[in-house]
Amino acid sequence: MPDSERAIGMNIVYLGSGEFGIPCLDALKASHHEIALVVTQPPQPAGRGRKCCPMPVGHWAESHAKPFVETDNINAADIRKRITEAQPDILVVIAFGQKIGPELLALPPHGAINVHASLLPKYRGAAPINWAIIRGEKETGVSIITVADRMDAGDILAQRATDIGVHETAGELHDRLARMAPPLLLEALARIEGGTATYTKQDEFLASKAPKLKKADGQVDFRLPAYVIADKVRGYWPWPGASSHYLSARTGKTVRVTLALADVIWGPTPASAVPGSLDEDLNVVCGDGKLGIRKIKPAGSGLMEFKDFINGWHVRPGDRFVEAEG
Repeated sequence: MPDSERAIGMNIVYLGSGEFGIPCLDALKASHHEIALVVTQPPQPAGRGRKCCPMPVGHWAESHAKPFVETDNINAADIRKRITEAQPDILVVIAFGQKIGPELLALPPHGAINVHASLLPKYRGAAPINWAIIRGEKETGVSIITVADRMDAGDILAQRATDIGVHETAGELHDRLARMAPPLLLEALARIEGGTATYTKQDEFLASKAPKLKKADGQVDFRLPAYVIADKVRGYWPWPGASSHYLSARTGKTVRVTLALADVIWGPTPASAVPGSLDEDLNVVCGDGKLGIRKIKPAGSGLMEFKDFINGWHVRPGDRFVEAEG
């Protein structure tokens, strides 16, 4: 529908940086609302060459000819001026990565709302998708909340739940939740626009944290139970990656590897078995149970099935996975 034929909706200033918000941007662009301005983080170094690349949201705005500004300080006077000039009815914040000050929050008549990838109050923080899988949750979802002074502690306007797949990785769940978010966001905006929105306080007693992950978090400790490691493998893929070193008992050669998918092999483990060693079926002995690796990525190679790694590295019983340092 041409812009001239669309009903007049709300003027929206969108604050975001990451890929997660792109489906919501597409939905807002196709709606009767107007994206008056996009605010995003400056280009960041990426890849092996550490070349500065625009953030996904900045790239989207440029590709769709939407006015946008890149800043590492959302509360700077010049940025507040740009946002004020856009005359927003509401701020929509998704995966932005900066704290928004009270002056900006008070600017639009309808304040600011945030799309968060968990069933709040569970998993407040930068990595809710990863931590839901790492902690063995069977269910997660998307929440639409008001932006509050404390991170992800605002009132809930809407939520939608979904089961986490048995073999679903953080990367796969990220993409699925990103696709779930747009209709929920549009529903919340419709209620706000129509004056029918309900705002539900979060239960602080049920709150939990989902702090930003570091590369070092991905190191695998095979002394842990197999089911804990299997959840970490899925929750850390594709980043920071569940990392270890494969050590050949025959040649003494090692290669850094990232485990991408693994199954829990239930059954007794001999007390003499060394955690990290491969048994006669080439399953990895853990502190409790065993791990059946399904997909693995050796350093310098692409993601592959474990059977291909076995053939390429001539893997044998007694070989080990040892802690990857650094």
